[in-house]
Amino acid sequence: MSKLRLGVIGFGNMGTEHVKNITEGKVKDMVVGAICDISSTRREAVKKQYPDIPVFDNATDMFKSGLIDAVVIATYHYFHPTLAIEAFEHGLHVITEKPAGVYTKQVKEMNEAAAKSGKVFGIMYNQRTNPVYQKVREMIQSGQLGHIKRITWIITDWYRPQAYHDSSTWRSTWKTEGGGALINQNPHQLDLWQWLFGMPDRIYAKAGFGKYYDIEVEDDVMALFEYDNGTTGQYITSTGEAPGTNRLEIACDMGKLVVGKDRFDFYRNVISEREHNRINTKPFGTPECWECKVPVEFSWGTQHVGIFNNFASAILRGTELLAPGEEGINGLTISNAIHLSAWTGETVDVKNFPDERFYELLQDKIRTSTVVKKEAEIVVDNSDTY
Repeated sequence: MSKLRLGVIGFGNMGTEHVKNITEGKVKDMVVGAICDISSTRREAVKKQYPDIPVFDNATDMFKSGLIDAVVIATYHYFHPTLAIEAFEHGLHVITEKPAGVYTKQVKEMNEAAAKSGKVFGIMYNQRTNPVYQKVREMIQSGQLGHIKRITWIITDWYRPQAYHDSSTWRSTWKTEGGGALINQNPHQLDLWQWLFGMPDRIYAKAGFGKYYDIEVEDDVMALFEYDNGTTGQYITSTGEAPGTNRLEIACDMGKLVVGKDRFDFYRNVISEREHNRINTKPFGTPECWECKVPVEFSWGTQHVGIFNNFASAILRGTELLAPGEEGINGLTISNAIHLSAWTGETVDVKNFPDERFYELLQDKIRTSTVVKKEAEIVVDNSDTY
């Protein structure tokens, strides 16, 4: 094939953005082959805006149409794995929006289906295209930081007022969204955490559920991560702080790295702290430290377009995926572990995460949901935008 024909499931906020980017030629190896949405209103919008693109009212018919080679899934979170599994069964390549799913049990089934299919499987972790995080990863993997002692990420610039939570029927409930700040706003940061530092071994967390808003899911989270190698981490997020903060601090043998929206500073020790401690004889002696500005481009990177270009190239030319879909379970496991710890007060074993137990507790949350929204008063939106 000369160009990959993409089917788009969900013409909400993210779906419309994806179609716009592709039809404007920003993804050189891809065209939109078809669009699917269960909403008649959105299907009519597609026909008016893109009269030459076939429109379907259900995914199965689009999968069978022969009009597409791959599909992007931009629907309710719970349907990401089920739609992906069906697409694989029809011999299609798949890229899913974040999160990979709501609970690890269903995502493991999706990953198994992907492996069995032999098709290319990607996930829209577009923050991996950000030059800043790519530079942090390069510095870690090259050994420039030495052993990482502590990681602190304060990511509270996700302010969302009550009007946001009331804007769609699917938002901010266990039944339709599957969580709050962790499942909606934070999947990119949780993915970046494991992409940069690896998976923690244990997690203990506290969370506020409806602390700031009339919602049943989490809007305030503080989690402690432990690694078997001695590294510790703190992850703090909220949708109720204004103004918020986005600051990643990495304390390591070779000093300290501080990353913010417009700063990237490396407080670099001339020798490692551990070596200094070994040879130092002064009671208050500290390592000589240089304040270094790390040369990096402060931009969002290529974002969704970059992930799509990489995905198409992986299919057409065998290029390595920047964001393999199978890795979506890692950030979700962190998210599920934080929820589980906050619900039970227990420290959660991440390496042996209890998929079934989490699933059962989530079902309890869904069954006892008390939040009821008046659909007539709000706009229904099935997109995955944060």
